[in-house]
Amino acid sequence: MAACLVRRCCWRHLGAFLSTPSSVPVSLLVPAGKVVTARALPQASVTLLHTSSPSSWADGFSIKEQVEDSGNPEHKVMGGLIETATSPQELFQFCELHDLNSNQASLIITQLSRLAAERKLETESILQDERFQQLISITDSQISQVWNNALVNLLKSLYSLGMESSKREMQSVEQEVLWRLRRLTFRQLASLAEFLAIKQGKENKLLSEVIKKLELRWTELEGTRTVVTLMGKVGPISPTLMDRLEDKALELAEQFNPDDIRKIMLALAYQNRRCIPLLRALSYHLIQKHPELSLNILMDLIFAYGKLNFHQPQVFQKIATDLHPHVATMTPIELTRCIRSFALLKWLSLPLFEAIAQYAVDNSEQLSVTHLCSIILSFARLNFQPSGSEDFFNMFHEEFQGQLDNLEPHVLIDLVWSLCVLQQAKAPYLQRVLAPNFYARIQEDQSLKAQHLQLKLLHINATARLESPGYKGPFLPTEMLSSLEPTGDKVTLLQSSLQEALAGLLGSQDNGRFNIRTIYGWHM
Repeated sequence: MAACLVRRCCWRHLGAFLSTPSSVPVSLLVPAGKVVTARALPQASVTLLHTSSPSSWADGFSIKEQVEDSGNPEHKVMGGLIETATSPQELFQFCELHDLNSNQASLIITQLSRLAAERKLETESILQDERFQQLISITDSQISQVWNNALVNLLKSLYSLGMESSKREMQSVEQEVLWRLRRLTFRQLASLAEFLAIKQGKENKLLSEVIKKLELRWTELEGTRTVVTLMGKVGPISPTLMDRLEDKALELAEQFNPDDIRKIMLALAYQNRRCIPLLRALSYHLIQKHPELSLNILMDLIFAYGKLNFHQPQVFQKIATDLHPHVATMTPIELTRCIRSFALLKWLSLPLFEAIAQYAVDNSEQLSVTHLCSIILSFARLNFQPSGSEDFFNMFHEEFQGQLDNLEPHVLIDLVWSLCVLQQAKAPYLQRVLAPNFYARIQEDQSLKAQHLQLKLLHINATARLESPGYKGPFLPTEMLSSLEPTGDKVTLLQSSLQEALAGLLGSQDNGRFNIRTIYGWHM
């Protein structure tokens, strides 16, 4: 009831304020940001006020703040001068020439922070300046009179300038923000949460309180930009909020542009969240509404799909088709990132991979050993043989002459194993990994990763014995072939059902052999 009474008084005050002589320019009556050059009439003024919906106050100004900001021409001019200042000294002059209030002092500090960030200025000299201390003193003495929007910007600015959290003035601003959280708009809360998540980390007490408010007020969430920002920056800190954001993103899926979809996909990928309905909706709108995608978006999308292991053949075909014209202009890093993602998804696009193979042949001097390893491993995972395989593998063998000793053991094993899959493993590669002094180091390691490497060594040894007629040795010792322990692979429902069916067909499990681990590294 009291709130209603206050609102009525405000509107009556505004009505009296707007009934000014027609000689007053409307630009002094409407909220900041509205440009009107005609002379004001009482009726026009009231119309302008009533047509300003709450959405026009999305920057967080309350009704009182809007009136105070627009009703004082001197304050408005002062604010414009502060925002257009181009140097810290120009801003500090306001302290010497004007009697500032707390909102103007907050605006100057915010502008100082912006200039320091844009021009990479030394913040320590700004913090130590006596005039800056005067600004801090003004805001501290009148902290309760600082508008909500100015207060949020003030806190972010002090963090950006590197002001110590132990300072009393800093703690005063933090405490004031904490007290006003319920009065902040959702957009202000989202902006503050994004900033704190980046600058202060998830252990920040204020961030925890802001996230709690966001979780409680999530129904106020609107606009694609806010959803995308929160998913990327704040979502990893609060799984509860992330659940709400996914629901909202699903509701707004049709409104996202390609860059929004890219950011959401990356946010889901980095957090390993496979929200199937959302992924399907984003994939659908990506195909239906966005015919042309930039290279960066294509690269990030295929990475996200690979990270989440989410298969959408139509999307993959579109990405592969759109990437094909870009292959010739890609950097080696972009090329290897792209090919690894497709390999992870086990999705083979022949035109794209043929173009990648030709790129490797034409630009071999630009490709490092690491880049070539990534290409070979990806080709092997997809069992892809380029049409010009002779030129491609001749280039590869030439580049790797004398380079094997420089590779890490696990990289070398993966490389030789891939060459075995592609039927390109020559004697020098086999001899390097099957040498006693090499596999002994792998055998001593008891980690799960080492067990997988030992399994690949068994595969390489089998290739050396069965598929390399000219190879004379060395080979793995017999005791190593039978000593490899199971790697803990789970028996799938299909495997167990098949074994039961075979046992029933044979009459008894004693009439057949199951789960045989061969000396060649293959589990039958």
